[in-house]
Amino acid sequence: MFLKKWTSVLLATVLLSPVSAFAQGTNQAAGQAPQGIAASVKQVMPADMVFTNAVVYTVDRNRNVAQAVAIRGDKIVYVGTDEGAKKYIGSKTKVTDLQGKMILPGFIDSHTHASKTTGLIYSIDLYDGGSIEEYLTIIEAFVKDHPHEKTLQGRGWSNPVAPGIGPKKEALDKVVPDVPLALTSDDGHSLWVNSAALKLAGITKDTPNPEGGIIERDPKTGEPSGTLREKAMDLVLAKIGGYTVEQYKSGIEEYQLKAVERGVTTVRDPDMLRYPNVLEAYEELAKENKLTIRYRNAITANPDKGPEQIAEFVKIRERNQNPLFQVNAVKIFMDGVVEGATAYLEKPYEHKHTNGELIWNPEIYKKTAAEADKAGFQLHVHSIGDASTRIALDGMEYAEKQNGAHDSRHSLVHLQLVNPQDIARFKKLGAVGIVQPFWFMQEEGYYDEIEVPYLGHERAQQEYPMKSFINQGVHIASSSDYIVTPEFNPLHGIQQGITRIEEGETDPSKIANPDERATLPDMIASFTIDGAYANHVDDVTGSIEVGKKADIIVLDKNLFAIPVTQIKDVQVLLTLVEGREVYRRQDKK
Repeated sequence: MFLKKWTSVLLATVLLSPVSAFAQGTNQAAGQAPQGIAASVKQVMPADMVFTNAVVYTVDRNRNVAQAVAIRGDKIVYVGTDEGAKKYIGSKTKVTDLQGKMILPGFIDSHTHASKTTGLIYSIDLYDGGSIEEYLTIIEAFVKDHPHEKTLQGRGWSNPVAPGIGPKKEALDKVVPDVPLALTSDDGHSLWVNSAALKLAGITKDTPNPEGGIIERDPKTGEPSGTLREKAMDLVLAKIGGYTVEQYKSGIEEYQLKAVERGVTTVRDPDMLRYPNVLEAYEELAKENKLTIRYRNAITANPDKGPEQIAEFVKIRERNQNPLFQVNAVKIFMDGVVEGATAYLEKPYEHKHTNGELIWNPEIYKKTAAEADKAGFQLHVHSIGDASTRIALDGMEYAEKQNGAHDSRHSLVHLQLVNPQDIARFKKLGAVGIVQPFWFMQEEGYYDEIEVPYLGHERAQQEYPMKSFINQGVHIASSSDYIVTPEFNPLHGIQQGITRIEEGETDPSKIANPDERATLPDMIASFTIDGAYANHVDDVTGSIEVGKKADIIVLDKNLFAIPVTQIKDVQVLLTLVEGREVYRRQDKK
């Protein structure tokens, strides 16, 4: 009720008042004469397309609402009233009466593994399974259809099906005894392998855990049990092999189809150099003009190489200045994940009495952070645990001391547990938080089975802060971490960030960390203007303002006029990227 009233009041104030600051500002910015001056002072060129009779939530600084938008070429040339838009309508202008539908800036997914769509096409997809038995059935079917593969890989099994040391090799040996098989977990931080894969990698009872990784072992025999965590995964993956450039290109193109259908127009894929051929695939697609959305990707730094690797990253950035494809960030894997007991915590896990795994040596990280910052890169740090986040911030602080304060916008991704004292450090350092609101719930199969037993009840209740950051003026951008989150529709993420409860659940005690619930304006901003800020593209996108690129989406309903629990069901009707139509829903006008 409050949101409906708020929208009505705001619309009346902005649209109906003849002297509103918003109307004056947009008219002047669009090249129109201010009120009281004859319109003949300056001729207005017709627009290519004009949308009228809409609820245009601009997400500009004042969160203004308009009725109409005019686009010429790749840019927005007018935002304001329907009456004002008439001057932009010429004989060839395409005019669309949206009949009260909503216009938003294109959504921005600030951390998404777009290129990993390739694995869903060319390997074993376990996401539809929910038990060891179901996974084995899926694997058997794949092997039957691909009988001549020399190695096999896949993704999508869930840690809660096998807590503790994880799923075992013996289960896989029953269905794939001879061909090396490696299956990545849905969170990307554990690998389930058969005996043939362990043999291929030379992993035995005597193989030590690599730094930053864990070889899970049978508690009685000490033999590798079949699950590898974090850096230990590389021992097998380096032998299994990856995908070709052409396969990655197919995967990225398939992702784009999914993205524009969901209104996503800008993303950051952080997997450059982490896997062979990913960077090359993006580069070829850019040269072939086959990219339909904007990418500001990140290069994954190797913790074994340190600051000397930044020079190579600069060369990669310099050769990739396509408007739709650039590399502007360095990805750092600081720690692991809670479900693998590898997130790095200030206090030990309840079930294991260890603090987790810190993947980077803190001193090497600091020097690498300073070198990347000096070269003009953003840091894009994976950090789940509170201790990991503190160390990540230490490195950003060190970089500032070495290079001086500047508009760096370094980001920390995930932030499952954060020491409240560190939130003020985000603001002081100008750091951005990148969160995944899709996960803001006491998820069945995870919360009671993994998070509470591993973290203890008190810490589990403090997971995934968001509103605390916003209240202190920290920029918070939302993302999906697709394919960890298989369904990455931002509208679902917006709803989840507001409710923080599983769909269909009505018990208030099941709201995850309720004080951290965000508002609808908060959530929209996190997927638009704050996402643009996080990716250093807020000068060209993220809000509907004159002079910015025409990245806009049309929704079939006004988000402020429906119950919060219906936001996820709202449909994207049209997606434009730089004024070009890249998606139109076929069964609706």
